[in-house]
Amino acid sequence: MRQGKNRRLANVKTRRETGLDYVMFNLDLNTPFGKKQLKEVQPYYPGEEEELRQELDRVEKMIRFVGQNRTLTDKIQEVFMEVKDPSLTISRSGSTTLSTVELFEVKSLLLQMRQLRKLTMEHEIGDYKGCHCVEESKESKESSRADEISEAPVQSEGGDSEPEVNTVPEEYFLEDTEDLLDELDPRGDRMNTFYIYDEFSPLLGEYRKTKKEYEQLIRREQKETRERLRKEQGVTLTPKFDIVVAKSHPDFEKITHLEELEIVDQDYMSVTMQLKATEKVYEYVTHVERINSDIEVEEERIREELSRKISAKEDVILANCEKMGALDLALARALYSIKHHLVKPEITDEHIIEFEDGRNLQVEDIIRSKGKEYCPVSISLKDGVTLITGANMGGKTISLKLSGQVPILAQYGFFVPAKKARIGLSNYMQILIGDSQSVERGLSSFGSEMEELKEILDHGQDRSLILIDEIASGTNPTEGTALTKSLVDYLMEKPYISLITTHFESVTEKEGVVNMQVRGLADCDFRLLNREIQRANRRERINIISKYMDYRLCRVENGTQVPKEALSIAAMLGLDKAIIEGAKKYIR
Repeated sequence: MRQGKNRRLANVKTRRETGLDYVMFNLDLNTPFGKKQLKEVQPYYPGEEEELRQELDRVEKMIRFVGQNRTLTDKIQEVFMEVKDPSLTISRSGSTTLSTVELFEVKSLLLQMRQLRKLTMEHEIGDYKGCHCVEESKESKESSRADEISEAPVQSEGGDSEPEVNTVPEEYFLEDTEDLLDELDPRGDRMNTFYIYDEFSPLLGEYRKTKKEYEQLIRREQKETRERLRKEQGVTLTPKFDIVVAKSHPDFEKITHLEELEIVDQDYMSVTMQLKATEKVYEYVTHVERINSDIEVEEERIREELSRKISAKEDVILANCEKMGALDLALARALYSIKHHLVKPEITDEHIIEFEDGRNLQVEDIIRSKGKEYCPVSISLKDGVTLITGANMGGKTISLKLSGQVPILAQYGFFVPAKKARIGLSNYMQILIGDSQSVERGLSSFGSEMEELKEILDHGQDRSLILIDEIASGTNPTEGTALTKSLVDYLMEKPYISLITTHFESVTEKEGVVNMQVRGLADCDFRLLNREIQRANRRERINIISKYMDYRLCRVENGTQVPKEALSIAAMLGLDKAIIEGAKKYIR
């Protein structure tokens, strides 16, 4: 067991705010086994670097396989879409006689395993007998995904062409369960249906044959009586041997008193009569009921025998289910990596976080849905304190979250949204950012912030990643600045990578602190910006400013003045000039 199963890298809030949960939610999983395995995924910790490298190698291999085998990938996923989870049924098979429906579920699973073996081991592409047709919406979904795969380049290190990968890795090959499938499918037609066939038991076949003979005798006797009534009494019965007689019918009394018929229903207008069973029919029916009892006993015996055979294969079936889940998850990771142009991070032994042209996946999806381009960000972090300062609306919080997203995805075995990345594993990752839930509990924003900060610092340990957004912004600037400086002093002495966004510019003057600044509107052509702002309506102005904003980070030396673009933005958004000029006087 990996040590990660007994530890927690990040709390629920950190997983959500960094975007790990967002990525996991958007993986295209199709089996209950894959979804279960995703919930059980554990991160890799310091000391497990080699294991993580091997995991990332597996992801890379699967990406190459998907990129080079589009049709095969689609076929595998079509089978996955039909998979149900009969694990509980299989586990019960050793102590309970399974029903016909439960036996059908197991047979369906075995047919799907059979098809997956053909696809993964033999590359036999084609629908198997009895396979349900995939719904049109699913076909469209597969077609769309295929287009994404064909358009997205397969990532490689060094830019060399990728080696051909024409087979699914052997670790996903399923064990052969053909012998058990033969037991559940004695006819060998491999149809996705189930019935207690005569082939299960010669005795069962004899019972059903005899029953059929008696049913034919009953039918013959009923037909003879019906024909006699027609000829002798002029009464014509339906093929179901009944007749509806109106009470106004001239022969109503005659028909209702015929010995061969009995009343089964009536209302104020008519009477429904049915053929009465003769002595021969009674005799035949008695035989049928006795045979039905024998058939039930024999079918019960067959179901019990099949249940025991399924139980004997329980370990193999459940192991195959695990492999199906692992393959489903591996394909989902690969497809997501291709669609979002993710890259394999380099895992280092030293505690660092470096990435070039990183992209916050959740924000990128939103921006692209609006037809806009994402501005990537690069950063380099090591043990110590790094501050992010800069323009309002400059994306400092998004960059902070991105600095958590890249390493947490890497530690969970995912490729990362960047041009390239080097990651050293952390023992602990936490983010401190505004939390409405704490406020709802009756705490002030500052109070809830301090409560969270205490918890984070109490649990900090060697090789931690601490991300803090606008600490102490909920109190007065004098105390906020002092508290931020003191926190920086505290974190400087810890073996943590600490990244803090702040508006308190004097904090950047502390020795040993790295200051990363958002470029913001530093290189903006204000003449063009103002021209667009003047022509735009109120709702469009913020989007226009965002278009001119440069969200990239650049390292600056201590003492460099923090940009004061809040006043410029406020002025462009139409705030009264008197307020703007007054603020400038206070700054001077």
